[in-house]
Amino acid sequence: MRHGRRDGFREFAAGRSGHLYRSACLLASGDTHLAEDLVQETLGRMYLHWGRISRIDNPAAYAQTVLVRAFLTHQRRRSAGERPVGEFPDSGAPPAAAGGADPELRLTLLEALGRLAPKDRAVLVLRYWEDRSVEETADAMNASSAAVRTRTSRALARLREQLGGSLTAFADL
Repeated sequence: MRHGRRDGFREFAAGRSGHLYRSACLLASGDTHLAEDLVQETLGRMYLHWGRISRIDNPAAYAQTVLVRAFLTHQRRRSAGERPVGEFPDSGAPPAAAGGADPELRLTLLEALGRLAPKDRAVLVLRYWEDRSVEETADAMNASSAAVRTRTSRALARLREQLGGSLTAFADL
């Protein structure tokens, strides 16, 4: 019984860790070390309760919820005042999206995401990167649907304000 549980978790972790890492990189504003820590913490929590989690209809969505909550918990800690350096390491950037995304645009967006409040960043990542519904996002963030809609609207406005005209420079490419 234990051997089957372990193999099931290994299969799950191997299949989801890349996706979790990409989401964690967005949440952590490109801080790859924090992203790795968040994924490790998420998978550790998932393993502890794997017997119960494997009976959930969508363990992948549950893993994303655990990841977001781990990120928000990290942001509340005292040591979360540390900020990543202004330059991103060449090898530490998240993989480019399909279609050959512009790395300069990706770095600009990561920098802008990094200036948002943690909950604003989390709601944008869940809604637009993870393509979750308002209700799923509300569940992941322990908030009401109305709060998610309001936070999403305000976070998008802040992101647009930060990017200002810099986004139009990329639109002509």
